[in-house]
Amino acid sequence: MRSVRIGAGAGYSGDRIEPAIELADKGGLNYLVFECLAERTIALAQQARLKDPQTGYDPLLAARMQAVLPICRANKVRIVTNMGAANPVAAAEATRATARKLGLTGLRIAAVTGDDVLARLKAADATLDTGATITGLGNRIVSANAYVGARAIAEALAAGADVVITGRAADPALFLGPLIHEFGWAMDDWDRLGQGTVVGHLLECAGQITGGYFADPGFKDVPELARLGFPIGEVREDGELIVTKVAGSGGRVTPATVKEQLLYEIHDPAAYYQPDVVADFSQVTVEAIGSDRVKVVGGRGKPKTGLLKTSVGYLDSYVGEGQISYAGPGAVARGRLALDIVRARLALTGVAMSELRCDLIGLDALHGERLAQGREPSEVRVRVAGRTETMAEAVRIGNEVETLYTNGPAGGGGAWKSAREVIAVASCLVAEDAAQPCVGMLVA
Repeated sequence: MRSVRIGAGAGYSGDRIEPAIELADKGGLNYLVFECLAERTIALAQQARLKDPQTGYDPLLAARMQAVLPICRANKVRIVTNMGAANPVAAAEATRATARKLGLTGLRIAAVTGDDVLARLKAADATLDTGATITGLGNRIVSANAYVGARAIAEALAAGADVVITGRAADPALFLGPLIHEFGWAMDDWDRLGQGTVVGHLLECAGQITGGYFADPGFKDVPELARLGFPIGEVREDGELIVTKVAGSGGRVTPATVKEQLLYEIHDPAAYYQPDVVADFSQVTVEAIGSDRVKVVGGRGKPKTGLLKTSVGYLDSYVGEGQISYAGPGAVARGRLALDIVRARLALTGVAMSELRCDLIGLDALHGERLAQGREPSEVRVRVAGRTETMAEAVRIGNEVETLYTNGPAGGGGAWKSAREVIAVASCLVAEDAAQPCVGMLVA
């Protein structure tokens, strides 16, 4: 039975580039997929595009393409990615420029657009899961992008694209699209689409399934994490998946690493809602069939809902932050005194905040005072962060922490401060026809 090999070249926007090069060179791939788009990432990309219409795509796109395009072209590996973020067309143009710079002529680059549904939401005055309305948010809205499915990706590949660049496609759809194209799966073959979603879900986070997120020294040891190899999915026409990696690369693929990734970010294993299908993972079986080779079967599916999850990014507030370290005998006491001073100073000077958080990193920053009792570390780092309505107020918070250098407890060092906008993300559902994915093609 025919099969295809799909490699996961990235699991998030800032991921390593070397494992993708290794996959393209030694993985025997048909496809290399870069999944680089988180929910907040696209809102930040839309914000960048508003400032410069030629931006709005992943900042590492040119570097990734320069690294892998020559190898992929030589090995006949096709690339699928959501690095287009808020501007797939500009990303395709940048990829064409990179290809020409590398002397790669005739490369066909597809841009998949149509996930931006802001105009539709404004017309409907949609209500978000927070209870806010689009009208109520007004000009604070930065973006509204629906999670579109695999159909347009498959269409781009059928049109001969060597590189397919999307915006806000569902993560598993980046892997499902090539499978639909290669095997001719029907868009209502729910069980095939469900198993294809299992494939995409397992591979989308790259190094997580090869031991990266799995590793826990002394409990779950993973070799050579500094050389972690990213996963390869060998997928048969019936949907059977074998997860593996490049021989000799770091990490490991075992039933345990696969099972952890299978459950990652899943609320109901029997109903994982995707644009193309409601996937059912409840009957999936995982079996080791060799060293770093794990077979996965049993994914099923039910008809899609006809609704698309949509992420809406909006300017929520500003955050001011300051940090400073204390070390040696009495470090905790000096850190606590520093926090008391900053709290008092923020009140005395009238800094307007809607929220304030004061932590001693290394003592209570993650689990609070209850689990900190009885511990006396020899070093702590003070962190003060506050939420404000203006940038000017946010700046004042970090400034007060910095003044501890000369006005606070003895021995403070390594002060740092920042003030930044907070882009919040909320969600809503839109009818499937609100998004109109379409494919544009460029040739290098």
